[in-house]
Amino acid sequence: MDMKSEKNDLVAVAVTLPLAFALWYGVFALHEGNFWLKISLSATLLAVISLWAMGAVREQLLTIKKRHLGLGIASAVFLYVIFWLGKFILTSLYPGAPTEIESVYARREAMPPWLIALLLLLVTGPAEEIYWRGLLQRVLVQRIGPMSGLLLATACYALVHIWTLNTALVLAAFTAGLIWGWLYLVERSLVPVIISHAIWSVAIFVLLPLS
Repeated sequence: MDMKSEKNDLVAVAVTLPLAFALWYGVFALHEGNFWLKISLSATLLAVISLWAMGAVREQLLTIKKRHLGLGIASAVFLYVIFWLGKFILTSLYPGAPTEIESVYARREAMPPWLIALLLLLVTGPAEEIYWRGLLQRVLVQRIGPMSGLLLATACYALVHIWTLNTALVLAAFTAGLIWGWLYLVERSLVPVIISHAIWSVAIFVLLPLS
């Protein structure tokens, strides 16, 4: 990586991480506006900045390989099963979990299901992975090493949801972020994690909700 690309990466992370916390505050804590449009626009803004910062590495991260589709689908199914099992474990250990889970699904009322599915599949899923794994985790891994970078990026992805005051959602974000982060770390590509995030999101929110 050349000095210019490294500088772009560092500047982008320094700007976007506090921006992400501010944007997610607006998405989750402020009730004005449509939730799905706010999160789609917020994720898109972060993704645009990330794509600019990537420079020459962008093509490498978005190159499609034959195994990516299978990996994306398999990891989405695996993650759904983890969440399905996790729901029973969490609700048995944490009395507030059912209410918190229902509050997440209450947001579905703000938009028709087919439109939510389209936004998750084509906008928020891809955009979130471009930022959280493609920029933040990539830069952290380069600076502090693979496992430390993975864990710190995953922690940031979980903590950005702290504005919800929803313990179940923060734990869910950490779990999903850890799996997508590991997949990105192994494959060094955004394609399978984008596929996984997009398919899992549509399944968990629209097709096969856990509520």
